[in-house]
Amino acid sequence: MTTRLERNVTYGILALFTVIALTPVIGILATAFGSQNSLDTGFSLPRDGLHWSNFADAWSRGHFGTYLGNSVLVTAVVVAATTVLAILAAYAFGVMRFPGSTVLFHLFVIGLTLPQEALVVPLYFDLRYAELTDSYWALILPQTAQSLAFGVFWMRTYFRGSARSVIEAARIDGANTWTTLWRVLVPMGRPAISTMVVITFMWTWNEFLMALVMVSDEAHRTVPLGLAFFQGQHSSDAALLAAASVLIALPVVAVYVALQRRFIEGMLGGAVKE
Repeated sequence: MTTRLERNVTYGILALFTVIALTPVIGILATAFGSQNSLDTGFSLPRDGLHWSNFADAWSRGHFGTYLGNSVLVTAVVVAATTVLAILAAYAFGVMRFPGSTVLFHLFVIGLTLPQEALVVPLYFDLRYAELTDSYWALILPQTAQSLAFGVFWMRTYFRGSARSVIEAARIDGANTWTTLWRVLVPMGRPAISTMVVITFMWTWNEFLMALVMVSDEAHRTVPLGLAFFQGQHSSDAALLAAASVLIALPVVAVYVALQRRFIEGMLGGAVKE
């Protein structure tokens, strides 16, 4: 049991970190609603009302409709492919036993240690040789491979921590490997899967370097790359830049809010398992 003093101290610390985390968000929002001709940035509220038209102007001038569609397509395919492949591979590494499983799993773990900057140039030449640059595949394939390293590691931890009695009971009832995975373990592991989906979504949505190197035509630009070009064209207009940043961040916030409960459950579940 915690005392009232301990609870007050805990709430005070949480409130302090909440203020620190929300400070830049409030500054961006205040700037996004300001006048385009104003030089005020940060926490100064616009004196002539909220300028909602900044978001429409940023959307139309920056062609974010096209970029948003590209990002949605790439992110959806990467998240779906990573989720399915990570579940299958992690189930094999976490539940099944076969020769070379430890070596193969360590190969996946090595993917977490390799910096992206060291891989992007060889990847570019490989994809250019395969005539895949300036296409969606140049964004989907590398990011799926990068996300698989984390996905397999994360889901293997869940499968290894799953109750053996549940798996044995399913097999006694006549369930085969495929049924045990998709009918028993996957429904039980929704918090862990949701956590992986949220993290993979944020990584893919915010990816900038891969899109910058692999894509040179405007038709395949994603929103982070589009924002960089938009910043170069409107570097002196803080209101439009802030409005564009808010538009790009909204999908990530929406996905996190929608999966917040399961995301926290997955993080806490992964923290207490060995």
